[in-house]
Amino acid sequence: MNNTKTILITGASQGIGAGLVNAFLQRNYNVVATSRRISNTTELDRSARLELVEGDVGDPATAERAAGVAIKQFGSIDALVNNAGLFQTKPFLDFTIDDFRQLSSTNIEGFIHFTKSAIRQMLRQKTGGSVVSITTSLTDHPIAGVNASLAMITKGGLDAITRSLAMEFAKDNIRVNAVAPGIVDTPMHAEDPKDYLKSLSPMGAISSIKEIVDGVVYLTESASVTGEVLHVDNGAHLGKW
Repeated sequence: MNNTKTILITGASQGIGAGLVNAFLQRNYNVVATSRRISNTTELDRSARLELVEGDVGDPATAERAAGVAIKQFGSIDALVNNAGLFQTKPFLDFTIDDFRQLSSTNIEGFIHFTKSAIRQMLRQKTGGSVVSITTSLTDHPIAGVNASLAMITKGGLDAITRSLAMEFAKDNIRVNAVAPGIVDTPMHAEDPKDYLKSLSPMGAISSIKEIVDGVVYLTESASVTGEVLHVDNGAHLGKW
């Protein structure tokens, strides 16, 4: 009997996603990692316990393929991290409905496709499981000047469904949680001035990828925690500073 757990990770080719893949490999998980161009990445530790699946998370076929690979190669799906996400800032009146559809496809539809695939398999296995999603502190604590209203419809929706699904599947021992980062040192912020980024939290700091990864690992492995949105944001969710 194989007791090694298998985890699916979306948006896994760089940044937080790549950090998650490498962390879970180091913890002896089998990992199925997805992104649009994941075979091109150089950030992942190669391992016999790692399978790469290319595709857009907004396409239901990507989730089906990833789940199929997990079951064929490793025999189970025990955890999922919905890390793939789009973030866009512009004044509300400048956002277009196409912007919203693009944000929704990745952030919401991707979540739905992968979470359904994972939970269906967890229910078959009858051994519980964990789903962790990456949201943001901005969903319920906006920052003046950081105008991301349409992106926040999608990320705020993830916070809400996290709590709903935690309740719906509690009796099945399937836990559903989220990590809400603030500013993280990822490729997305490579061109942004560091002093400005540091001003976006009361601690005046930028989180490392490892700090976000540590939060996801904690929620994935904490048997008593469900329905939690864990803020890893240098205090940005606390209010005005």
